[in-house]
Amino acid sequence: MTSQIVHSNGIYHGLPTFPESIKGLTAIITGSNGISGYHMLRVLAQAPERWTKIYCLSRRPPAIPGGLPPNATHIACDFLKSPKEIADVLTKEGVKADHVFFYSYVQVPPKPGGGLWSDNDEMCRVNKALLANFLDAMEIASIKPKRIMLQTGAKNYGVHLGPTKMPVEEWDPRVELEPNFYYPQEDVLWEYCKKRDIGWAIGMPASIWGAVPDAAMNVGLPLAIYATVCKHLNEPLAFFGDQAAWQAVVVQSSAMMNGYLEEWAVLTEAATNQKFNACDNSAFSNESFWPRFAGWYGIDWTGPQTEGLKEAEWGYDPPPRGYGARGKSRWSFTLVEWANKPEVQKAWNEIAQQHDLVLKELTDIDRIFGFGQRFVIRGGSFIMSMDKSRKLGWHGFVDSTECILEVFQDFVGLKMIPPLPLKEVKFL
Repeated sequence: MTSQIVHSNGIYHGLPTFPESIKGLTAIITGSNGISGYHMLRVLAQAPERWTKIYCLSRRPPAIPGGLPPNATHIACDFLKSPKEIADVLTKEGVKADHVFFYSYVQVPPKPGGGLWSDNDEMCRVNKALLANFLDAMEIASIKPKRIMLQTGAKNYGVHLGPTKMPVEEWDPRVELEPNFYYPQEDVLWEYCKKRDIGWAIGMPASIWGAVPDAAMNVGLPLAIYATVCKHLNEPLAFFGDQAAWQAVVVQSSAMMNGYLEEWAVLTEAATNQKFNACDNSAFSNESFWPRFAGWYGIDWTGPQTEGLKEAEWGYDPPPRGYGARGKSRWSFTLVEWANKPEVQKAWNEIAQQHDLVLKELTDIDRIFGFGQRFVIRGGSFIMSMDKSRKLGWHGFVDSTECILEVFQDFVGLKMIPPLPLKEVKFL
């Protein structure tokens, strides 16, 4: 019989307790100013005895209120430079690492008239180069970690291309309906680690919730802005998807919980050379979330409409699951259309001025609000199996709705949205 000790940290429960003998470790976190890298830093900084030195590698430093933790150092690095140039920086700064957490990512411009990820070939080229250049630079700089964690995501299963099998599991085959930069990154990592006898791990989250200043690809910010303006204009929080999107059960992935799982994955011997889904283990639907969401702002809400909806079929027949209908999204209006309304622009300017917010105007609307739109109107469920990590001893859990509220409060702390009107929220 095997015994385990787990603990809670705020809203995060079932977290692993590591042996006291695991201490004095050094970590590299790349992409440390993004949602995932920033929250990985927050996770590791909670255990300074375990992680005595953290090197944050990114072009810009993490925008952490109050500055970096005492055990963390930022080093400016551009992974699109040559491996030799990157290695020179690492050597000059004396960088070493027991473990590496790789989150660097470049979102290339879409093709004219295309969606966010429409230039797939360029996405593959650039993001493969980020990882390959960094790995080669580590070798030049004589850095040999015990484990390298690469975070990819649910697009590994083709969730952005249509209905998938349910639930998705880590051993499901690749979906090669179109190029996906996750796959060449995996191939580069596996070959590199095999040749050098280095362990690897891969984390695959769904929609990631976390607050950072650069939030263009962030589900939370457009929804927070939507509710804030509805409150300001004394309008109800209107749900703009259909009934299928209203009732679909879709897993969420807290950036903090992802970080806890990915720390566990590099410190757990049985997790060596494994891919893991990363989600909150929380049942989530808009039907349950939307009334609570409106309650945080003290406003009325309306549910899905049934008439006059626009619709679009998803792109592939058959879809990623290999059979059946392509899938369909329906909506009454889009967040992009809403954010472009003159009265919405005027309302946000008033709100930003009143609360001295960093986002003075609503800009980059297509990207920011388009990202939030896709989250709401997805017309089907998406469930990730967590059986694999559970069998190896992972038991982490967070209520996704509590996580979203915490993310909104973090946005308040970054002065990206005004304080929420709520007085008190109780979760059972």
